[in-house]
Amino acid sequence: MPESKGVQTKPNHAKPDHTKPAGSNLLFLREEDIRAAQDLLFFAYRDFTAAADAILDELGLGRAHHRALHFIGRNPGISVTDLLGILRITKQSLSRVLVDLVAKGLVAQAQGRADRRQRLLTLAQPGLVLERRLFERQRERLSAAYREAGGTAVDGFRQVMRGIMDVAARDYMDRAEDAGRHGRQRSA
Repeated sequence: MPESKGVQTKPNHAKPDHTKPAGSNLLFLREEDIRAAQDLLFFAYRDFTAAADAILDELGLGRAHHRALHFIGRNPGISVTDLLGILRITKQSLSRVLVDLVAKGLVAQAQGRADRRQRLLTLAQPGLVLERRLFERQRERLSAAYREAGGTAVDGFRQVMRGIMDVAARDYMDRAEDAGRHGRQRSA
């Protein structure tokens, strides 16, 4: 290790000061702060997906199938092209996933009305049931975390996650939130 005037220096492995509110020094984020955030994202993703992985494994499905089920369920009648844009996977990868989901009776395909080459995807009844079951498992984890963190933290989480996303993902979220608001207004 480098020495300075006879004093041995050590790398700073000090633990973060949890007595201060998270983000209290946002003007200067050290590398360790960013690495800690990266750790948090990795661990949260691992544990969040584990809640659904056991169900998927029972059915011989994986996370790619889950993502497709989620976005088809959120966007009934979505075109394959639009789903590719959301998932950002190759046509070949999506094709393998859809073949599995259609073969298991979880997803239905229909031709587009204006363009017969277009394939529109919806969840079949068993797909709706499975997607709901997966959602319920993950909702338990998210709800508990949101309750523990409180409303201000939930808003902050949304802002941070949106900041990580690219423009296309933020646009998708904006459209989904607008659709949700309009749906709530109609039902009120």
